[in-house]
Amino acid sequence: MFSRLKRSTRRLLALLALLPTAVLLLGTIYMFGMQYLEGSPRTFLESLQWASETLTTTGYGHDSHWTNPVLALFVIVGQFMGQFLVFLIFPIFVLPYFEEQFEVRLQHILPPMAGKVLFYRYGPAIESLLEEFGRTNSPFVIFEEDMELARNLRDRHYNVVFGRLADDPSVLARVVQARAVVTNAGDHGNATCTLIVREHGFTGPVYALADDPLYRAPMLQIGATEVFTPAHVLGAALASRASTRISPPADGMHLLGTKVGMAEFRVRADSQLAGKRLGDLHLREVHGVSVIGQWHEGVFTTAKGPETRVEPGAILVIVGAQEKLERVERMAMPIRRQGPIVMAGYGAVGHKVIEMLRDAGENCVVIDRQAAPGVDIVGNVLELSTLREAGLRDAAAVILALSDDSESVFATAVVRDFAPEVPLIVRVSRSPNTARLYRSGADFAISVGQVAGQILAFHLLDEQVIPVENRIKFARLSAGTLAGAHPWHGEALERIGAKVVAVERGAEVLVEFDRSFVVRPDDALFVCGSISSLDRYQRQFHAAPIVAAHG
Repeated sequence: MFSRLKRSTRRLLALLALLPTAVLLLGTIYMFGMQYLEGSPRTFLESLQWASETLTTTGYGHDSHWTNPVLALFVIVGQFMGQFLVFLIFPIFVLPYFEEQFEVRLQHILPPMAGKVLFYRYGPAIESLLEEFGRTNSPFVIFEEDMELARNLRDRHYNVVFGRLADDPSVLARVVQARAVVTNAGDHGNATCTLIVREHGFTGPVYALADDPLYRAPMLQIGATEVFTPAHVLGAALASRASTRISPPADGMHLLGTKVGMAEFRVRADSQLAGKRLGDLHLREVHGVSVIGQWHEGVFTTAKGPETRVEPGAILVIVGAQEKLERVERMAMPIRRQGPIVMAGYGAVGHKVIEMLRDAGENCVVIDRQAAPGVDIVGNVLELSTLREAGLRDAAAVILALSDDSESVFATAVVRDFAPEVPLIVRVSRSPNTARLYRSGADFAISVGQVAGQILAFHLLDEQVIPVENRIKFARLSAGTLAGAHPWHGEALERIGAKVVAVERGAEVLVEFDRSFVVRPDDALFVCGSISSLDRYQRQFHAAPIVAAHG
């Protein structure tokens, strides 16, 4: 019975038994000491009074002077014991007891689960997704096996259940009512949870987030509906962001041949472009180039009209004739796409990144603190000597695949200061740290929670998957209702964001247009923009894709 009580309750009961025992023992010793050592006998009641006054440090009455050294030493020890007990009792025995009595207790069994999603274990992979659940008011329950984490989640107003699934599988009895189950523990824990929910009769979807893709087939065999490996998806996203061989800067560039090129320029803080509106820069009129949009803090936004502001530190995406693009180099720093790709951090995510890059034929340089097969430079990415040895300033891109976000923030600042022009892609462990990495100078920061959240949101919230990588695309379209209008000027064109970069007229491809130029009904237009802006353009101007390309 005593063992079933809470720890704080057992402590308090032990204290209540200890204090009277201590008073009796000290009082008895004091009574005999006064009689045989001081020659001044005290009654048992008087001795108990002395003991209680000593232990509670409330002071003494007429007993305040002792001549025998042994008894004096005993009194001194008793006084220190009293002081020690005062400082010991309240923080260790009394306060924890009252805290447990008044705190909101954790649930130990699933609540009614109708229409709810059960998440087994909390972690970075589902962090962003749970925020999206909260935003859309979608009900969910977290089953957590770590007491401290469970309390933290409860304090964040999450519906959390604490328990040990391996010890008591019956806590998931109500899972049969759930809408879906997401397992986010280790691979072994995920397997246990999957088996238990199926044993309870749950027939809905079970989505498992696995560490190792080798376990995908066994997990499907024991009852998982889908098995995802977010760490590998994250690695693929980092690799595609760094390599133009894996993910070209724009689809459909081949349609224009050599007439039109696309370039990326970094806008330095001291550049004449930084902070200016496109309407004030007149890049089309003066330099003959079109700003498609800009990358800023990992997000690509299309340029929509003259009010669009060029952000300091952003990467501008500009389209125009090659000689026209060279003029812009004098105003902004061109982004090179030649040279090796340097990656720091060779863990599980780093292995996947390098595997994809080398399969694509990229030249890679790997930095890690530990020597291992595949590591080219053993060193610390925070040290300038390591960055020089890796040839960081000549890199086509830098990837930081470190496992600690604090180290990533500092490394981002170091790399950005050392090589301000090189594209910097950073792996994020926890989504809330993404903003800090952007402030430190990252061009793209991608978290495991971001990729896992997008995958699961598609299945659980019926949300369309938004790719981690925004795509820029060229399309060859009919003139549609733009016939009779100028290809550059028009309120609708500015609002949509897609840009007409060239006009194919007969056997000629035109890239510069004076004020009198108008689109003819039989012209073919080369339009560039994000996938969404191209969709808006086709709907607005009733333009249809033209399959045959210009020779």
